Amino acid sequence: MTCPLPVTEFERIVLGHGAGGKLTAALLERCFYPAFANPSLDARNDQALVALPASAGGRLALTTDSFVVTPIFFPGGDIGSLAVHGTVNDLAMGGARPLYLAAAFILEEGFARSDLDRVVQSMAKAVRAAGVAIVTGDTKVVNRGHGDQVYITTTGVGWVPEGVRLSAELARPGDQILLSGTVGDHGMAILSQREGLAFEEAIASDSAALHTLAADLLAATPAGAVRCLRDPTRGGLATSLNEIAQGSRVAMRLRQAAVPVRPAVASACELLGIDPLYVANEGKLVAIVAPEHAEAALEALRAHPLGANACRIGAVAAPDAAARAGMVLLETDIGGTRLLDTLFHEQLPRIC
Repeated sequence: MTCPLPVTEFERIVLGHGAGGKLTAALLERCFYPAFANPSLDARNDQALVALPASAGGRLALTTDSFVVTPIFFPGGDIGSLAVHGTVNDLAMGGARPLYLAAAFILEEGFARSDLDRVVQSMAKAVRAAGVAIVTGDTKVVNRGHGDQVYITTTGVGWVPEGVRLSAELARPGDQILLSGTVGDHGMAILSQREGLAFEEAIASDSAALHTLAADLLAATPAGAVRCLRDPTRGGLATSLNEIAQGSRVAMRLRQAAVPVRPAVASACELLGIDPLYVANEGKLVAIVAPEHAEAALEALRAHPLGANACRIGAVAAPDAAARAGMVLLETDIGGTRLLDTLFHEQLPRIC
């Protein structure tokens, strides 16, 4: 008689993968370590010791975000690449050069190993393309029915050079509002996939890492010319501009005709009664730029592949009786004026 060996290979995630024992070790060895290999991670400590750029000045930038997309795979990306892009972009919007990421995975019991491998490989491809490294992380498993296949939380560290200061408090009357491209692509790609909707033209997410686009913009303009950068994710363009207007105590005036929306996205939004100005984007930025440097900023954006469709969509205004501080007004296609307020509820939940 022989004693049977324990099963170590599973096609789906089991609770033992999160127990800290042999199954956890096997998951790390076969899935995570090979995909994210780098000297800091390979040391396999409970923390990562990393080097910062040799510089006489500058500041450390830190951000964290959680990703709970449904579905986890969608046209133009998946939860893995989205987690990398979202965290890199949050750093870039502060003028930081992204350096390192930490990643925590919450896996649901029953999640297919093949799908996990696909997510991890996509994430690894995204970090390589962005020039950053995942240097530490964690994995937990929750009972079946207590998760949604996989949640990912990422923390990013970046370095802001001396002289770079971007903030939602810095917008001034006369500043120009620039947008790097079309709005609504990501949110409508998620919705069409989630609901099984088919349109004449396929809609794909715009998910992308924006740090090189932001760096080119800052390099093409003098210090202080770019007041603020934002990536209009949850809540879309309208919500991001409301946050800046409120932070700077200014008003904003936009032209609806100037905001680019892909025809397929516009048609889908019209069919579903959704305003594209409130739909999430994952590969676009909005920039508030001093008026005398707006043209140079536009040229820099348009010279980059991710900013080829950049445009000027409006301007910052001094508060008055028609547009109080913190208000964003939209000049509609028919010549009217509409208030773009912050929504009380999310139009499209679980999209990032």
